Amino acid sequence: MAPPIPSFSSLPLKKDGPRGNAWGLFGPTDELGMLNRLTPSTTLAAAAEIVHGIRISTDQALDKPTAPCFNRQVLHQHIHHKSPRTINDDILTLNTQSSTQWDGFRHFGYQDHQVYFNGCKQDEIHNSTRNGIHVWAENGGVVGRGVLLDYYAWAQAQKILLSPLEMQVIPLSSLLAVADYQKTTFQPGDILFVRTGFLAAHSALSPDAGLAYAAQADVPSIGVEACEEMLKWLWESGFSAVAGDQPAFEALPFQSKKFWLHEWLLAGWGMPIGELFDLEQLAEECGKLKKWSFFFSSMPLKVSGGVASPSNGVAIL
Repeated sequence: MAPPIPSFSSLPLKKDGPRGNAWGLFGPTDELGMLNRLTPSTTLAAAAEIVHGIRISTDQALDKPTAPCFNRQVLHQHIHHKSPRTINDDILTLNTQSSTQWDGFRHFGYQDHQVYFNGCKQDEIHNSTRNGIHVWAENGGVVGRGVLLDYYAWAQAQKILLSPLEMQVIPLSSLLAVADYQKTTFQPGDILFVRTGFLAAHSALSPDAGLAYAAQADVPSIGVEACEEMLKWLWESGFSAVAGDQPAFEALPFQSKKFWLHEWLLAGWGMPIGELFDLEQLAEECGKLKKWSFFFSSMPLKVSGGVASPSNGVAIL
């Protein structure tokens, strides 16, 4: 059983460590972070969410987008025909963060302290497998109750003008309004998904426009607000992971170095961040059924010392 959630005001737990850290909550050598909140009881409760038997992939194709942001490599596939036999092999070269992805705990550290989750240092990244994403796979992946906050659909209903490909901040008050609009409640260990409309807007770009968007020095996008209020809610809600359909869970370019969500969540709490999830079909089905909670299963690549991974995610309603 996961330990009780300390109050947000008690952070940092390691008093001589960086701001906001929850180091040691699950032990000094822990590499699972908030995924420790996914227990046998949360799995059983999540299974009860399967009512209609509808299975929905939450991943883009690995070769999408054709122009990844942040100068990341697009997927290269080589089909190796083992001539003269009628046999083929598949050889893939990819950046694990070009398409739908989980950011692991080796991806983003405290920039000023130059340290990762639970005090892991850069030399350990190169000389050990500490904080590798393989630990998630070895412990059953990211499996539990998923909850979708369809901000995009709510904003349309409220006639709020959205520009997902521009820097646009979603405040906590809006997320809570979405939850109220959907009559959605949360449970400890939930995996939070936020649909912003970014992926649909980006997918509609022409090839040239996609290249131009990705080439910007500071790629702009819609995302949740990086502030103390948002962090307090994410912490005290007891989420095990968060994800969205945008290139970073928080709005881009990054606005607040004091409350940088990538630092607090990944390096401070060990809370996975999912990016560029394809939530379009899921949102459509949730809207039809008026049910925004579901069983969710994601098994990251079991790469020892992996930094990140495609999600291989499926939602079951």
